[in-house]
Amino acid sequence: MSENIAAIATPFGTGGISVIRISGSTAILEFNKIFKGPNLEKAKSHTIKYGHVVSLDDGRILDEVMVSIFRAPRSFTAEDTIEVSTHGGVLVTQSVLNEILKLDVRKAEPGEFTQRAFLNGRIDLVEAESVMDLIEAQNESALKIANLGLSKKTSTLVHDLLDDVLDLIAKIEVNIDYPEYDDAIEMTNELIRPVAVKLIEKFNKLIYHSQRNQLIKDGIDTAIIGRPNVGKSSLLNALIEEDRAIVTDISGTTRDLIEARLNLGGITLNLIDTAGIRETDDVVESIGIDRSIEAIRRAKLVLLVLDQSNKLTKEDKELIELTKDKKRILIGNKSDLDKQIELEGLISISSLHQLGLEDLEREIISKLSLTEIETEDFNYLSNERQISKIKEAKASMEEVVRGIDLEMPVDLIIVDLTNSYYSLADILGKSYETSIIDQLFSKFCLGK
Repeated sequence: MSENIAAIATPFGTGGISVIRISGSTAILEFNKIFKGPNLEKAKSHTIKYGHVVSLDDGRILDEVMVSIFRAPRSFTAEDTIEVSTHGGVLVTQSVLNEILKLDVRKAEPGEFTQRAFLNGRIDLVEAESVMDLIEAQNESALKIANLGLSKKTSTLVHDLLDDVLDLIAKIEVNIDYPEYDDAIEMTNELIRPVAVKLIEKFNKLIYHSQRNQLIKDGIDTAIIGRPNVGKSSLLNALIEEDRAIVTDISGTTRDLIEARLNLGGITLNLIDTAGIRETDDVVESIGIDRSIEAIRRAKLVLLVLDQSNKLTKEDKELIELTKDKKRILIGNKSDLDKQIELEGLISISSLHQLGLEDLEREIISKLSLTEIETEDFNYLSNERQISKIKEAKASMEEVVRGIDLEMPVDLIIVDLTNSYYSLADILGKSYETSIIDQLFSKFCLGK
């Protein structure tokens, strides 16, 4: 018997309708006590019933509703579930929820519906994480990644690797446990090594593409840098087509990081407008400059803005040297004025007059290889937890190869093979710690 839980599943605020979700062993029985309409206990699964929610105390009507019935196990949580569609006012929705909570129903914790779906075997951990990815998707590519996770295609990728590792373990264990079994192939180190090497190659491919997926999903940190008053904030405002950053002729106006998002070529750029980097005695400005240097270190792409109406200064040259090993685009701002700078690959723009921005966007797309995004196969992993587990599986498989090269016996080699298997299983949540699961689902919104 599972406790009955309830929560508002739609965003808080006024709208056409609101939806309250209830799930649990006796969810239908309990809600039927305050429902005036057809007997919900006799209703078939996947049907909708019209009626009214009434007060448990005096029978007065609280709202006119439509009730969707989903009987176990054919529901999101694999439990009896109902979804009550009320009118979309804040007060009326809350009053219906409050009446539901007078029954043998408690308020759900954030993510508890999805957690129950996972614990009841309705979805695996990759699918559960994909639910949140779908909600938080910032661009079309992120939506594709999330939908692949929800459709079990990403999970199938991991299952195939699990099967490969398990097949190898099973063959070795037959040799160890049943040495008298004549039909079993003797699994020597010479036979195991090429299989392990092939698995490492598969892990490497998966890690590479999964890290790319993670960048596409989470966005690419892009630092806009330069000395003071070269037009960094103007560039940020021009790219996002709104005034997020303060623009003045006074050097050092930007003293903290200003962040904004730009969807470009199917992915999201996390733009960071940094404080102008120069030598200064101003304590507050110095803190901003330190944060700018840290932003450069973290950034996957650097947009280095230069004032091309003036010759390169000492600060310009230092920034060019500082970022030489980063993925970088040199931008010459103020192209409407006389040009004083000649640098290879310099993109000329005028943030003030909106000139050259299309050239800059094309260069960003080229620099990040975003032209491939439209045809990309996104069926890989996409978050830090999943990728770290694949790396663990790979590390254990590398220990298998290392052990074979050191001529270790097969019964010791199997320990690292088993560790590799468990790391893969952790991706799907086949083995898990309760604390980790609780932490993961606590990030979800109420009603999911």
